[in-house]
Amino acid sequence: MNNSDEVVFLHQVTAPCHLAMLAESIGLKTRVISDIEQLEASNEQCSFYLISQQGAAVDCNGIPLVAAQLVKHVPVALYDVTKDSLDEESALLLGVRGLLFSDQRMDLQLTGLRKILADELWYDRTLISRVFRQLVSQIETPLQLSAEGSESFQQLTRREKTIIQLVSSGARNKEIAESLCISEHTVKAHISSIFRKTHARNRVELLRWAEPFQNQLNLHTAV
Repeated sequence: MNNSDEVVFLHQVTAPCHLAMLAESIGLKTRVISDIEQLEASNEQCSFYLISQQGAAVDCNGIPLVAAQLVKHVPVALYDVTKDSLDEESALLLGVRGLLFSDQRMDLQLTGLRKILADELWYDRTLISRVFRQLVSQIETPLQLSAEGSESFQQLTRREKTIIQLVSSGARNKEIAESLCISEHTVKAHISSIFRKTHARNRVELLRWAEPFQNQLNLHTAV
């Protein structure tokens, strides 16, 4: 169940740390500290850190500042959390493994502690599902954009693809015209068509759009 050698509680209030007592009663090795300076992690053991929200300096989301720093290096969960005083979604996205609320029954807090130490998240399932859907949609968005870009690429004519490649090489309209033996007016007409098809507003945006298609464009350099 427990992959940690020690469970460290940062408890900055004068009241006893009942959760630490409960954890010790089921055989967990615990350490309770009241000073942030005592939080130096040992290189010889794997510790799990539980930070009390009570008595801690918190950020605008109600998350203890020390937790935001520790979570980058070690597993962290929060306990003694006051309901509605903390943005749970922000804590989850930050990497906090779980939240144990001060108004929960001790047996429920112990269940949460066991789950957290077993490398599971301890949050409301509805919250986890919502955040998961948001993350999936963010992953899918680039795929959708890529599909749209591929469709735009297919709409380009051979000559337009050649012109994009020349633009990518830094050629000006006059140089493109000379290279393709066409007038500058015709080059401008082609570029206007390219902008319309790729939804680019200028050459910089066109070059960004063209980056994923460089291999295909290289095939169209010949007139």
